[in-house]
Amino acid sequence: MLDDEQNPIHPLFDGAPSSTEFKKLRKRVVRQAREAIEQFGMVERGARWLVCLSGGKDSYTLLAVLHELKWRGLLPVEILACNLDQGQPNFPATVLPEFLEKMGVPHRIEYQDTYSVVMDKVPAGRTYCALCSRLRRGNLYRIAREEGCSAVVLGHHRDDILETFFMNLFHGGRLATMPPKLVNEEGDLFVYRPLAFVAETDCEKFANAMQYPIIPCDLCGSQDGLQRQQVKQILDGWEKNAPGRRQVMFRSLMNARPSHLLDSGLFDFAGLMRSAPQDSSNFNETPPVLRSTD
Repeated sequence: MLDDEQNPIHPLFDGAPSSTEFKKLRKRVVRQAREAIEQFGMVERGARWLVCLSGGKDSYTLLAVLHELKWRGLLPVEILACNLDQGQPNFPATVLPEFLEKMGVPHRIEYQDTYSVVMDKVPAGRTYCALCSRLRRGNLYRIAREEGCSAVVLGHHRDDILETFFMNLFHGGRLATMPPKLVNEEGDLFVYRPLAFVAETDCEKFANAMQYPIIPCDLCGSQDGLQRQQVKQILDGWEKNAPGRRQVMFRSLMNARPSHLLDSGLFDFAGLMRSAPQDSSNFNETPPVLRSTD
């Protein structure tokens, strides 16, 4: 298959808009993903990645970008797409399998009714996100091991990372966020976020332009007053008043200065010493002349 420029492309890009605007968007998203993969050392040649596909705009963008990089010989890993059907009511279970079959993407669909567990364990009025995420992550780790994968790859983007930083700042009392690369607690799997440099608006524009079959998350999205939504609204307001502020704040996460914070575990403030005082005799200053007023 060829694109408009007579270059081979993956079927995930079949029917891509031919507009200059979309070509620039596609180039930018692919470049930013490649930069994150290279900068944070995600590639192990010959590795197998479990790429998690929820059916949202971010995971579709992730899947397409990774296949583009692999198609062009820039990502020497094997990709296995995976969707975890968590038993949510009215979840369109056939959408992702049909899409992945049509695109020729190797995949695994797993059914685990974590929805019932969440509804049973979380008190009325509380948010589901923490428990839902923990159960989902545990199942994905298990699937990765069963499939011989060395990494679980997630579709979190720049704005997710920035929002998590402010959630930890406002509600957790710590400076932390989603890292682009980490090792799980068991120490046997990497977790990668190749879209770490990609803006949420670009993911949305990309997925919409490609007309991927988006599946909304009704379980979490139906809850009002979530901390993440509140943080998103704050950031939206800042961005509206000063366009580009999100990117400036995001860059600060890559420019930490421990000596200018207050964490003595990161910087030895107690051991910080001043230089030896200079000997005043080394100065050739003329002492002032005292005059009598008599």
